[in-house]
Amino acid sequence: MTMSHLQNRLVVDLPVSPKVTSPVDACGISQHWIKKLETVLGSNDFSHLSELFHPESWWRDAIALQWDLRTIQNLDRIEEFIKQYQPNAMLSSCRLQGDGKYRPTFDTPVNGLNWILSMFFFETRLGRGTGVFRLTQDNAGVWKAFTMYTSLQELKGFEEPLGPRRVPGTSPPVPGALKPSTWVERRQRQLEFLDEEPTALVVGAGHSGLNIAARLQSLGVSCLIIDKNERIGDNWRNRYRVLVTHDPAEFTHMAYLPFPKNWPQFTPKDKLGDWLETYASVLELNVWTSTSIKSAEYDTEKSEWTAVVIQKNGNEKTLRPRHLIWCTGHTAEPLSTSLPGQGDFKGTVYHGIDHQDASLYDVEGKNVVVVGTGNSGHDIAEDFYQNGAKVTMIQRSGTYVVTTTKGIPILHSGSHNEHSPPTEQVDIVTQSLPIPVFFKFCACVTDHIASVEREHLDGLEKAGFKLHYGPNGGGLIQLYYTRGGGYYIDSGCSQLIIDGKIKVKQSPEGIAGFKPHSLVLKDGSELKADVVVLATGYRNMRSSVHKVLGDKIADQCRDVWDLDEEGEINTMWRPSGHPRFWFMGGNLALCRIYSKFLALQIKAIEEGFTPAPPTT
Repeated sequence: MTMSHLQNRLVVDLPVSPKVTSPVDACGISQHWIKKLETVLGSNDFSHLSELFHPESWWRDAIALQWDLRTIQNLDRIEEFIKQYQPNAMLSSCRLQGDGKYRPTFDTPVNGLNWILSMFFFETRLGRGTGVFRLTQDNAGVWKAFTMYTSLQELKGFEEPLGPRRVPGTSPPVPGALKPSTWVERRQRQLEFLDEEPTALVVGAGHSGLNIAARLQSLGVSCLIIDKNERIGDNWRNRYRVLVTHDPAEFTHMAYLPFPKNWPQFTPKDKLGDWLETYASVLELNVWTSTSIKSAEYDTEKSEWTAVVIQKNGNEKTLRPRHLIWCTGHTAEPLSTSLPGQGDFKGTVYHGIDHQDASLYDVEGKNVVVVGTGNSGHDIAEDFYQNGAKVTMIQRSGTYVVTTTKGIPILHSGSHNEHSPPTEQVDIVTQSLPIPVFFKFCACVTDHIASVEREHLDGLEKAGFKLHYGPNGGGLIQLYYTRGGGYYIDSGCSQLIIDGKIKVKQSPEGIAGFKPHSLVLKDGSELKADVVVLATGYRNMRSSVHKVLGDKIADQCRDVWDLDEEGEINTMWRPSGHPRFWFMGGNLALCRIYSKFLALQIKAIEEGFTPAPPTT
């Protein structure tokens, strides 16, 4: 598996720190640095940033200085970025985190690198934010920023009604009514949108759609979610029977409503589906189920969509939202094509997205071939084995494997666990590293996990399973951010491979086609097959826009996922290329985190805030 030109360009080296021979006053150094930064930012003489930032430093900005997700590398580009946006953003009023884990702290994250890390708070002309800096010493012993992160957390005058700001819950009148209304009367009118058009139409009521709707409604932006399924959560319930989340509970909380303390560490898919249904009810989200979008057209002059939806009774309803948010799932469009001879195949063949349960087929003693060695491929192979089939997995290229018992706890060590700081703070710190720098640390963790799981990995290789550790050894997270796959979080299938109970067949060139009773590989070899499951991955999320809304809209959107030239995720949670059309997706944790930034972008548009114009 080779790296793309972009992936190679984003491979970075960590700085090497001078040896520290005396105690470090982390608070004093941080306070001096942040005050000097504020002075420089307030002076509009940004040439002095060289006194505060290393030449090869990074600044990651999440809509604090401008309305996008940006990563700026190297001092000269940071100076240009600040010169362009600071005069309008007016970042000021910086203060350090005073207590807790993220107060100024001296640390050695990896051998040879020391830094002072601190969370800090700031204001801009329009809002308030939270940031994180990491200071390292240069050769002269001067503490300068290696990384800087600024994230907008709220807009002034439009603060969310949280905690002390919560709404009273009393009974205002329904428009035109002679007496106060009850909560249930108001909810019914809201749900049916009898008094207004939704400002945002969200397509898809999975965890991404529910997260963004909750964020928007908390900001006072009316929102309608539509979903083709009969019940909220069916997008999880309808998946294969044995599916369980591979991420731990503390990592997968939804916005505003964490899982109960007695929630299982890894959530069964039906339990998660029920939780999503409960979440929508508790947070009073407006969801129309059994409803699909038929068409949508954008009026540039009115900055408004005309969307036609088909409801469960077959009736069509026209809506005129100002924003359309696409939450149909990052794995909604299967990547598969009809292969030569497939029509003559006497057995059963289908894509992994259609797998329900192996017990639906009479597979005792039958030959089952699973094409693909990602998460779903392994889960499906294990399911068929447990139902008595003779299973072979086809592997085209190496796969990263990490266990839920050892590797995943190491990956989340120090963050998003039972003893970590509040989720909101951990989210900020975990996202504060520029993604390319984050990948470098991921490689270090991947090496450590491999050493802990060496015996297990050796067993896989002896069984003929090909391992791969991701571009530059970045492991699970880098593979997820760049490919959305290429890994298996092992919950049991690997041991079946090690024990020879599930076979692995290498086929670097892929599949040639079918014969009536076999699958033919490109090298000419054949595998007897009664069932073939194509666990071959999914198309780019933009493909579903092409399919549902047509080329006119989709062609204006950029591709979704992987990294852009700066090292940010393409298109997701940020401007898509089409006015007021947004993509929302990712795993549960990323949806919780980035739904805030997307909601703030939409709220800012609704309130008439605009990006700072380029300076000349």
